Amino acid sequence: MSSETVRILFIGDVVADPGVALIETFLSSFKNKYKADFVIVNGENAHEGMGLNEEIVKTIYSNGANVITGGNHSFAKWKIFNYMKSDSNLLRPLNYPRGAHGFGYGIYDIPGKNLKIGVVNMMGRTYMQPLDCPFKTSDWILEKIKAETNIIFIDFHAEATAEKMSFGWYNDGMASVIVGTHTHIPTNDCRILPKGTGYITDVGMTGSYNSVIGMDKDVALKRFTLQTPHRYSPANGDNKMAGVVADIDVETGKCVHIESFIYPNFKTEVSS
Repeated sequence: MSSETVRILFIGDVVADPGVALIETFLSSFKNKYKADFVIVNGENAHEGMGLNEEIVKTIYSNGANVITGGNHSFAKWKIFNYMKSDSNLLRPLNYPRGAHGFGYGIYDIPGKNLKIGVVNMMGRTYMQPLDCPFKTSDWILEKIKAETNIIFIDFHAEATAEKMSFGWYNDGMASVIVGTHTHIPTNDCRILPKGTGYITDVGMTGSYNSVIGMDKDVALKRFTLQTPHRYSPANGDNKMAGVVADIDVETGKCVHIESFIYPNFKTEVSS
């Protein structure tokens, strides 16, 4: 392997105003702290806990993000549709049907380096919408990107942990890094797979952990205990940023280091 690497900073699902506030407060500092060459943020829940608007997109960019990825809520707010057609750095899952607004992948210049990175947004199908097969879609898109660069990052937005892990094994050695998003709960399995792909099942969310996956916990409890509809609303308090940092060998495209973080850390003991 070559000695030159690039460092990618990825921030997990930004949820509502608390998540956006964390981006505004900390993203630039974390980019500097980790000396990240390229920053990717999943923003599909940033507007009111579901969807995006143009103002929030530009706020995330202005604080250091190079690319924004999405998921099943990418199309939750119709006013973003026309903007999605013009911004190739704002991604939605590639395996939506042909003709859907926006871009599912992009190949981007890494600032300050004579290198490119391919970023792919993909969505799972288990307990999700019945989209095109993410596994078969990855076959052709990874071959296409490899014609230009070996540095490839995938945000796999999926519900089932088994599907995420299967997708990781399926593309081990083809993608540089595969991170799972959507469930908003950080998993403790950040690792490098045998053929060189950095992997984590779920990065976690950036937003309120005084909540049920970012939403008001009292409403969530009513939905579960009463089994009747109640309108979700975003929570606030105990706000945390979740992310992953990965180093990629520029020659081989293999991940040589990956670590996850959450800031501030969870409280694990009672203060005396």
